Amino acid sequence: MEWLIPLLVGLGVGIVVGALGAGGGILSVPILIYVLGQDPHNATAESLVIVGVTAAVSLIQRTLKNPQQIRWGEGISFAAIGVIGTVAGSLLNPLVPQAWLLTTFAALLLAVGLLMLRKARQTRHREAAEATRVSQPDEPVVDHPEPDTTHATGRQPGLRGLLSDPRQLMVLVAAASVTGFLTGFFGVGGGFAVVPALTLALGFSMRHATGTSLLVMVITTAVALLARIGQPVEINWLLVGLFTLGSMVGGLLGGPLAQRARPSTLTIVFGGLLFTVAVWTGVQTWLLG
Repeated sequence: MEWLIPLLVGLGVGIVVGALGAGGGILSVPILIYVLGQDPHNATAESLVIVGVTAAVSLIQRTLKNPQQIRWGEGISFAAIGVIGTVAGSLLNPLVPQAWLLTTFAALLLAVGLLMLRKARQTRHREAAEATRVSQPDEPVVDHPEPDTTHATGRQPGLRGLLSDPRQLMVLVAAASVTGFLTGFFGVGGGFAVVPALTLALGFSMRHATGTSLLVMVITTAVALLARIGQPVEINWLLVGLFTLGSMVGGLLGGPLAQRARPSTLTIVFGGLLFTVAVWTGVQTWLLG
């Protein structure tokens, strides 16, 4: 029955990822540590495998169904820019004491959780405004398509447009470097940072950003794992395999959930979950550890 626990928790993480499109790595690490009893340094490496395989499967699925949503050139370039950060984070990870690794991870959870709650508040206001418009019988209801920021900046989208906008280029380099470092150091996919960077710096629509972020995560997790070769890290391959299998199945179940629930509700749940895990990690590390 030992195989059932990683399968079930992987299923739960997969449902969250399928519903929200992010959060796999940032939830996998604390679960591997506190639920499945893995060493923190080993857990970050195991999370890289889970995130990388799950992202690869999602990338293949997205490529077959909606290949136009993946910008291969920009995605590869973004990941390449972040390689230095990825390698640096991977090499630094085993040098940091366990308590400080968990403390900084709790801080990351807290920051992302608060950002998600803030985003949920903005989304809820927008949902309320749209509901008010629909409820007005005398006003025509207009179907507003998803805003495409591809041309919102008034410049050519993609990497070529950055050549005429040094400020946006700096934003892209900084975001790619930070994302790479987070992936290498904590074992998270960094999708929560990649998507905003692609929309703001490269002018991607949300659909292009989420699709391309899968490509970025596959590359950065692979680089992070390669950088850890030779380090004293032990990966429980059976546990990782079961967790990944459950996560992939959960991702299929979470997709329909995203279509039924309000986006703001899903974001609130996710943000609250991250906030709770952050507090729990801090308590476990400094008070109970």
